[in-house]
Amino acid sequence: MTFAIAAAIAMIGCSQKEAPKPVPAPVPVVTAPVAPPPKPEVTVQLGHVAPLTGPQAHLGKDNENAARMAIDELNGKGLEIGGAKIKFALVAEDDQAVPMQGTIVAQKLVDAKVNGVIGHLNSGTTIPASKIYFDAGIPQISGSATNPKYTQQGFTTAFRVMANDVQQGKVLGDYAAKQMAAKTVAIIDDRSAYGQGLADEFEKSVIAAGGKVATREFTNDKATDFAAILTKIKSKKVDVIFYGGMDAQGGPMTKQLKSLGLKAKFLTGDGGCTPEYIKLAGAASEGQYCSLPGVPLDQMPGGKAFGDAFTAKYGQIQLYAPYVYDAVMVMVDAMKRANSVESAKFLPEIGKTDYQGVTARVQFDEKGDLKGGAISLYQVKDGKWEYRETIGGAPVEMAKEAVKEAATAVKDAAVVAGEAAKDAMKDVAKEGAKAAADMTKSAADAGKSAAETTKAAIEKK
Repeated sequence: MTFAIAAAIAMIGCSQKEAPKPVPAPVPVVTAPVAPPPKPEVTVQLGHVAPLTGPQAHLGKDNENAARMAIDELNGKGLEIGGAKIKFALVAEDDQAVPMQGTIVAQKLVDAKVNGVIGHLNSGTTIPASKIYFDAGIPQISGSATNPKYTQQGFTTAFRVMANDVQQGKVLGDYAAKQMAAKTVAIIDDRSAYGQGLADEFEKSVIAAGGKVATREFTNDKATDFAAILTKIKSKKVDVIFYGGMDAQGGPMTKQLKSLGLKAKFLTGDGGCTPEYIKLAGAASEGQYCSLPGVPLDQMPGGKAFGDAFTAKYGQIQLYAPYVYDAVMVMVDAMKRANSVESAKFLPEIGKTDYQGVTARVQFDEKGDLKGGAISLYQVKDGKWEYRETIGGAPVEMAKEAVKEAATAVKDAAVVAGEAAKDAMKDVAKEGAKAAADMTKSAADAGKSAAETTKAAIEKK
């Protein structure tokens, strides 16, 4: 009985035990997606050199403003090159248009490890500085240095985006002898690499065109009094006075030329083709001439848009601003194509450039010169430079192509007419005079069509 009672109690205890709880499934751990690391930001330094003090400061600041405008636009685009966000910074230096100072600031930019250099403005500072950049392997693109020697030194780092003085001097000399009907000319230059180089090319061209150089005189790029030189020239009774130099001397020279009673026309190159020249020369500037590599701003592919943006931000364009803007864009375009901002890696791409810039379609020859550079002539009318004509460059090439097309069309027309005439003769024998007349008419129609094609090709160009 006792056993039975114990068993019953045990059974009751077992029935009161809780059933074991199921083990809960493990809660899955939700891992937040790992954000990719931010792309590194790389600062690319571009040097810019021009005279920011002295008589050419207005031109130097004009160039610097154009470079700064290009960099501001590039930074606004948020460019990525080589997997990094790129921020461009302009390192501006003043070479005072002095060759020795040019080499000093060039070395300063090399020491700062700039990725590339835009400039210098003057040939006289650009040429000696180019050796320093070449030795350091730093690409250099000038928007204004025109002396041929700059790209004739064999430096693979040197490029320019405007026509050189061989092209410009040839056009100026030919223009003076033929368009200005100058039988005798006097030449003055400022002994700078630019002024003397342009004057040398002008002299060669005048002589080649049948003109005579009565005298050649010299000054410097700091002079303001030209009375002695002009008095000597007055006795020569020349038709044209050519000045190789900048507006700071060209303007006062023109004013003094008139006050001394010289009747000769004044002609200068791009260094004097500025609003400042007119301001300095005053009323004596009226009717005088200058040349400028390239085409007028309103004829440039991107000229109007650039001009509006630049003048709104910085005021009137002085001279080289569109070319300096293009120089910056060409250099950065080479970086993008190389996918690198390292000088050694993007330098080879500059020589392969085919870039539609503000000023022109930019392509370089094997020396680093702009291909197909045009030269435009201007004359002061009512206190402003007025465009006269463009010589050389793309327009001439297009005209040549039009002539080729026209010649081909005429040749094709002659072949068609000849074949038609042969067929007509055969048909005369077979079918009589009516068929011959019909075929002759067809030949005439073919010739007319070819002539219309020729005309259309020329008008198109």
